[in-house]
Amino acid sequence: MLAHVIELRAGPARVSIDPASGGRIAALAVGGTDVVVPRRAGDHVMLWGSFPMVPYAGRVRDGRFVLDGVEHALLRNLPPHAGHGTVYDRPWQRVDDGSDTPTVALTCPLGDRWPLGGDASQTFTLTPSALHCTLAVTAGTRSMPAEVGWHTWFATRLPVELSADAMYERGPDGLPTGRLIGPAPPPWDDCFVTAAPVGLHIGALDVQVTSDCDHVVVFDALDVGTAVEPQSGPPDAFHLRRRVLAPGEALERRMTIAWKSTTAGTIATGR
Repeated sequence: MLAHVIELRAGPARVSIDPASGGRIAALAVGGTDVVVPRRAGDHVMLWGSFPMVPYAGRVRDGRFVLDGVEHALLRNLPPHAGHGTVYDRPWQRVDDGSDTPTVALTCPLGDRWPLGGDASQTFTLTPSALHCTLAVTAGTRSMPAEVGWHTWFATRLPVELSADAMYERGPDGLPTGRLIGPAPPPWDDCFVTAAPVGLHIGALDVQVTSDCDHVVVFDALDVGTAVEPQSGPPDAFHLRRRVLAPGEALERRMTIAWKSTTAGTIATGR
């Protein structure tokens, strides 16, 4: 049975998880400050909240890939490419017991837009100072390429604090060429190679995004907000740096969104 929007509260923080709208973070607020962009009437499904990208993160060139000599076609939802996986607008199911705990667990099959089976799962844990997220994809009975990531729209247009070793060169079509170059100044629609936190300023809050992902895309070219997207691999990873899961094998990553008042001490990211 599909769950309604799930509300978690911890201290000044409130998060809404919407299983029916792609298992996404529909709202995250601290005090009276929206940390992520909430849904507004008429908003495109890719332009609000924080949604999971599974089993690929970012675009897949021309919506096609070849595995074991067989070409597979994906929905070209960002023409001429496929983008952001297959579950960001699918209904998810709540699989925890729904008791009064700070953690929510969801699951979702990869669906008929994905030709190779498999499932995705997520957990969310809220504390007064941070939201901890996990995201995993598990292959079914067939091998499959896979990456995971989060596409989070933060409610700010202020500059992002980012320290990166390198970034991917973008080709004329906007996709990475595979060549690494030195980080360029903003505006960005770029994939960076980094494990360092990404910092944002939102109202009276300092926000840090940390992850065990070694890639992060930052997109700040729309007035909607600023998208920060920790990913297990680069956009078009199926062609640039393919990871293949064996049947039953899982890929899991973690992300933490932490906050503090600009007048407080160091951000606390522990539970």
